[in-house]
Formats: sequence, C-alpha cells, structure tokens
Amino acid sequence: MTTTHNPPLDTELEAATTTATEAAVLTTVESLADELDAFSHDLHAHPEVGFYEFRTVRRVAELLARHGVTLETGVGGIPTAFRARAGSDEGPQVVITAEYDALPGVGHGCGHNVIAASSIGAFLALAPLLADGRLPGGVTLLGTPAEEGGGGKELLIQAGAFDGFDASVMVHPGELDAAAFVANAKRQVVATFRGKAAHAAGNPQLGRNALDAAVTAYQAVAQLRQHIVDTDRVHGVFVEGGTRPNIVPERAVLEFFLRSRTVDSILELSERVENAFRGAALAAGVEVDVVWDGEPIYLPYRLNRTLAERFVAHSEPRRDVVAVIEDTGQPAGSTDVGNVSQLLPTIQPSVAIGDRGIPGHSRERADSTLTPDGHRAIVDSSIALALTAADVLADDDVRAAAWAEFREAGEPVRVSDLVPVAPWPDFPIDPTTPEELS
Repeated sequence: MTTTHNPPLDTELEAATTTATEAAVLTTVESLADELDAFSHDLHAHPEVGFYEFRTVRRVAELLARHGVTLETGVGGIPTAFRARAGSDEGPQVVITAEYDALPGVGHGCGHNVIAASSIGAFLALAPLLADGRLPGGVTLLGTPAEEGGGGKELLIQAGAFDGFDASVMVHPGELDAAAFVANAKRQVVATFRGKAAHAAGNPQLGRNALDAAVTAYQAVAQLRQHIVDTDRVHGVFVEGGTRPNIVPERAVLEFFLRSRTVDSILELSERVENAFRGAALAAGVEVDVVWDGEPIYLPYRLNRTLAERFVAHSEPRRDVVAVIEDTGQPAGSTDVGNVSQLLPTIQPSVAIGDRGIPGHSRERADSTLTPDGHRAIVDSSIALALTAADVLADDDVRAAAWAEFREAGEPVRVSDLVPVAPWPDFPIDPTTPEELS
C-alpha cells in the first residue's frame, strides 16, 4: 500500500499565498505597463539634472494620484526628494528607491527614467496587497535625487530617511541581467593652489606660480597610478590654470575623483593623493587648500546574495538572471546605492536593455530605453522587485537570512563614521512659474 505524504498545512497555505501574491502582482503590473512606459518616455523627453528634477517630481505625483496615492515632497529638506507609503508602520518594512536625474548633454544616458518607472510599478503592485492585509508591514517609495554626483541617497541617510527598513530594492539598466555586482567607493577632492602674481617677462622672480604647482601635482598623481592596485582609479581635470600668459598664475585648481573597492582602501588612497598635492605646493612655494567631499562619498556596494537570489527566482521565466557577478578584479563604477547597502540589506540588479556594448552615460543608452526592450525591462523589473519585497515582508526566514548575511560582512558603516560630514549644497529653487503650472 502506498502512503501519501501530504505537506504540512502551513506549507500548503504558504504556497497558496505566494501563488496568489504573484498572480496579483502580475495582473497589476500588466495593467500599468503602458502607463509606466509612457511615464518613462516623458522623462526621456524632459531630462533634468540632479536637484533640478522639479518637473519629474510633479509627473510622479500625477501618476500616483491617478491610483489614489499621495506623494510627500521635500523629504529630508531636499526639494526634489519624495516619499509615498503603503501599508502599516508596524511590522517589516521595505524601501523601494527611485532615481530620476539625468546627465548634462546626454539626457537619460544612464536610464534613470526606467529606474523611476520600475520602482513606481513595484510600489503600485504592492499597495493593494498591503491595503487589504494580504501582506504584512509596509512599503515606502523613496525618490532619491542627484545620483549622478550629488549623492542624494547619502543626504537622505543623513536626514534619517533610510532608518527602520529591513531591505532596500531598486534596479538599474545595463547590458547584462544580473542581480548583484561589484561597485567601488568614490570620493571627490578639489585642490586650490594659491601663489603670487607677477609680470611673467618683466619680473617673474617676484611671482609664485600656482599653475606650476598644479602641473606638478597632476604629474605626481599620474606617477602614483603605477603603484596602486588595478581596481583603483584616480582621474582628474584642471578647473583653473591662470588668466593670461604674461601673468604668473596666482591661482590654479584641480578636481579629482578617487575610486577603490573598500572603505579602508579609499581612505588610504585619499591620503596618498593629498600628500601629492601638498608636496607639489611645497615644491612651487605656494599654498594649497585641499577640500574633500564637496560631493558626498559613495561607499562600496555590500552584496546581499539572499535578496539577489530571490530576485533571480522572481525574474523567471521572463529573464535568465545571474545571481551575482563575482569580483573579477576589473574596474567598476560607483553608486550612492553603496551607501544604503552599508546600512541594511540591499539589491540593485542590472536589467539588460538593447544590444550588448551600448556604453553607459551615452545617447545610445538613453534612446535604448524607448525601445520595446525598455518597455519589457520596466514590466519585468516591476514584477521582480515587487515579489522580492513581498518575500521580505511575508517571510521571516528571508529577512533573517538577509540580515545574517549583512552582519557577517561587518557592522553598518556611515560616511559620518569615517570622515567629517561635508556641508550640504544650496538647493535650487523650482524655476517654474505659477502660470506654467496652471
């Protein structure tokens, strides 16, 4: 006689709940697909750079309002940061972050229009499940401006906007489907050399050449590159270099970005670069002011395989997603998502759009978001993000595993733990007139 081993009742119930959640999310996202794609196209047509995303935020508010959701703007004192909430303040909490700033000259060459549309899609897919109690806890849609250099997420961290969450999720367009990958720390520095002006032909001996110091500093940093690891990067430009050839330059300015894999290594690299600046100033007999972090530090991305694997599972069968692209020792970019990942379990999967080889930060990448691939990416990402967030809310084991993995990598790290926090920028005022709004 064959004995049938039925699964425990709670397992059956969990499976049924998961299936029902997935069906509800798919239905909602499919109903929103054209609206989300149109929103993405609208952002592409009206790109706004960091901290100037006023029109974009109004479009987000209009989209959410059509679905009964109120948007809070000015979060953390940042005019173009926004927040919407669904569910309860009690129980587990997930934050879905959205980026929406563009690049000067190339518009949405990093695909932030797709990011915003996908994050909104995931939020709207979860909202009804939270409203009627099918999912516990709450979800926050957090609009994070100025990722392209302004460090909106770091400023929002300092303002407390990321406190109290169990996970943070977001996608990013790229050429590969991957749930997690390496991202470097990034730090900015400006060195201002101050000398003494004199007639360059008549009495140059009375001058002290700030440009000479800047050139020496630039060369010293170039020589430093031979003696750093392959994954480190130091790249800079001359911002100022004098006014006329017949005047000994009394002022010259360099700006550099530094990138490295770890918190410790970015701080060590910073010290070596500053020594190059100060040594060059001493050699030229000029003064130098070295100012770090006019743009917030971007911390390295802390991988979370637990969440990455959930995203992979929820991407099937629509996409074949690699869980983690391991560190191969190749150079990598930077993102302020890294700052969030150092505080709580975080994923920022890459979603493939267009042909392989399309460079990031290009007009080709921007235009790829308008294709059927872009439409599909929004739909697929909204679904996988929503279902990953649902796992965090509904499954105690997923939350526990994600946090255990996070803590195994070390304690939470804040920029303020490492260096003095730089002053915040002066934010622009919305240039739109009341007549234009009416």
